[in-house]
Amino acid sequence: MLALGGLVSPAHADKVARTAECQGDWLPATPTASDVMQGEISLVGLPPYKLGKKINWGASPYNNRSWEFVFQSLRWMGSLAVEYENSGEQRYLNRATEIAKDWVANNKRGARTTKSYVWQDHPVSLRTQALLCLSMHVNESWLKESLAEHAKLLSDPRLYKKGHNHGIDQDIALMGIGCRYDRKDWTNLAINRLTGTVKLDVDAQGALMEQAPRYAVYVHSRLQVAMTNMKACDRRVPAEIAKRTDALKDFVAHSTMPNGYMVPLGDGSAETEPKMETGTPKQEVRTYRAGYVFGRTAWGKPDSAYYSLRYGPGMKFHGHEDHLGVTYYAQGHDILVDGGFHSYEKSAYRYWTLSPEAHNVPTVVGARFKPRTASKLVATEYGDDRQSFKLTDKAYGVARTRSVLVNHGEDLMAVLDTASGGKKIRNLWRFDPSLKLISKSGGKVVLGDDKFKVSLVQLSSCERVGGQQVERGGKLGWASPAYLSKKQTNVVISPPAKSLLTAIVPGTDSPKVSCSSSKVTVNGISFPTDLF
Repeated sequence: MLALGGLVSPAHADKVARTAECQGDWLPATPTASDVMQGEISLVGLPPYKLGKKINWGASPYNNRSWEFVFQSLRWMGSLAVEYENSGEQRYLNRATEIAKDWVANNKRGARTTKSYVWQDHPVSLRTQALLCLSMHVNESWLKESLAEHAKLLSDPRLYKKGHNHGIDQDIALMGIGCRYDRKDWTNLAINRLTGTVKLDVDAQGALMEQAPRYAVYVHSRLQVAMTNMKACDRRVPAEIAKRTDALKDFVAHSTMPNGYMVPLGDGSAETEPKMETGTPKQEVRTYRAGYVFGRTAWGKPDSAYYSLRYGPGMKFHGHEDHLGVTYYAQGHDILVDGGFHSYEKSAYRYWTLSPEAHNVPTVVGARFKPRTASKLVATEYGDDRQSFKLTDKAYGVARTRSVLVNHGEDLMAVLDTASGGKKIRNLWRFDPSLKLISKSGGKVVLGDDKFKVSLVQLSSCERVGGQQVERGGKLGWASPAYLSKKQTNVVISPPAKSLLTAIVPGTDSPKVSCSSSKVTVNGISFPTDLF
């Protein structure tokens, strides 16, 4: 290990030294070095963009914020420096140097022609990795001066994103520059800040506090990079960072559904696969103080039932207004799903995906919603084949309370919604886009595909509640299972009632339901009317 973290491969020694700064896992899958050399780049899944020989640094071909940020990160330029190390071909380094030098000349901080987002925290921290990699092979003053300018911003406490994955990236970047140029003040600051940020971003249970489980995978990978870089810089890894990084694995495992995809809560796509080794947790059900309940019938079985519940601190970072919301997967099918994550664009649809109407939640009739309201988990009951939970908040000014029971083996989810002060309540149930409406009558709604059926039945004080509306498209009937996707899906809207008991019954279009003052029975499965 070289003093600056360089790694030399003996088989490669007659060409170019491979360095830790270039050989990490920081490069995205696209574009490839070949793409960049041919003059086109594809970023964030959008169509390729023609760079040309002379690059337009103000380009925004898709008016997409994520594209702009990734473009300005220069990681695509960094792929050329990495290819130079791997192949020893000078042309890759020449073009990387040309691109980076042109970027530095045309993106002076504070200049009238420089876009404001170019020097925001995340492009700065991600760009640092590409420039550091280039600096291992290019020893020119313009590059060193640019990295010093990056370090100045990265070390500014007014710009630091504490308790957030952006802060982690800022610390990795600052530590990289500090170690590269032997600036112990920068390195010390980065490590000290990182310890505090990790304590805020990952709680003692290992739950990510950013309110979107898919970001736990990103944070885990970045903390692995941070710890590797500390060791390469001859620095001790703080015990709390190592401990919480390891604890994240259980959280990722619990938030991954039996089909291998992460439950798409908050800013999370339904197509996110963790692609990391988590091991198998000891518990099938886990309650996190950060505001999650995750449960399943069994590990390692694709047809296992799986559910999630949301509560906890008010919405922040990558969260949505999904408190008291549920998702449900059973018999190999997504059943109840969230509205999903569309993009970070400042559009009406993006803001709608954040709203309660995009989630499976109860609403209080005639009351105004109060954003960012915290909610509580106030009761739990665990059994091997059945679990019950009670959640409550005052997001509508009065107490709304939701109790949820999940039965395993004979799959069933039952949900009881009430509001205090004599207020009526109604609820929304968003079904997976693959499930079409089959029938609706007598308080029962049936959805399904060619092989699978699921029934929703609603009661109020043991009486069947009819009059459900089903909206596909329109105002409510949408879901975004992937980035920039928008699909029509069926949303069942209940009529208002003093109380609503909703049974979701997978695998049938004709559930047998009976109810007395103290007991409900669905297909032979009995449970208390209050679900406890």
